[in-house]
Amino acid sequence: MSDRAPSTAGLPEDLVGALHELARVRRLLVALDFDGTLAPEVDDPAKARALPEAHDAVLQLLALPNTRVAMISGRALKSLEEVTDLPDDTLLVGSHGIEIRLDTPDPTVLLDQSELDKVRVLDTVLSEVAGAIDDVWLEPKPAGFALHTRLATEANSRVAHLVATSEAKAEIEDLKIRRGKNVLEFAVRSTTKGEAVEHLREYTHADAVFYAGDDVTDEDAFAALQPHDLGLKSGSGETLASHRVEGPEQVAQVLSVLASFRAGGPHEQ
Repeated sequence: MSDRAPSTAGLPEDLVGALHELARVRRLLVALDFDGTLAPEVDDPAKARALPEAHDAVLQLLALPNTRVAMISGRALKSLEEVTDLPDDTLLVGSHGIEIRLDTPDPTVLLDQSELDKVRVLDTVLSEVAGAIDDVWLEPKPAGFALHTRLATEANSRVAHLVATSEAKAEIEDLKIRRGKNVLEFAVRSTTKGEAVEHLREYTHADAVFYAGDDVTDEDAFAALQPHDLGLKSGSGETLASHRVEGPEQVAQVLSVLASFRAGGPHEQ
């Protein structure tokens, strides 16, 4: 870590104060969304990478005692591992909590036969929708699929969402559907980022949680935070988070400031 303390210039004063307080807790869990939070959004999800400043700040936090870092994403776990490129002691949660890699090398998710049958039906239905509309494509997930429409026209995106939702619901009962930015996710097993935060809080015995995210699916995580935690919204839109910054550049700055405040703090004693 650099000897020079990171600048707090441009950050809201109340956020800086909250970071000071959070940095003093004994055991801290730093949980982060990836796309739109650490990494700018790109047309090809496989090419997304965290900003260098954000990646460096995460590494600084990982190096601190009594500090655990988790990535919580809608991405499948394999994709999350590839794009984050972080050490093995990083906790990873993929597919909104369906896949979890903790401190053991076995992140396998086992679906029962009924769920596997539903995934096959969902594959058939959504593949037909994606194949019939220009610039719409399907991403497999362990318990379902993500229908991506970022490259499609607004009209085609709207049609894809409407048709996919209608036909999928007609075929599968109790289907979980999540709307994100230019993506519609379908899952046969229901989990949320909020449930992931609660699971990780218990697993790490954290005294407080920092969570940063940018999308509507991150609101479940913000809702799970307690009064002594800190929620950070990246970008615009309604949110339950207590604080907000403009985008990944400012998230990186916040993480760097948090790492600086925490280094040498009472949690190390």
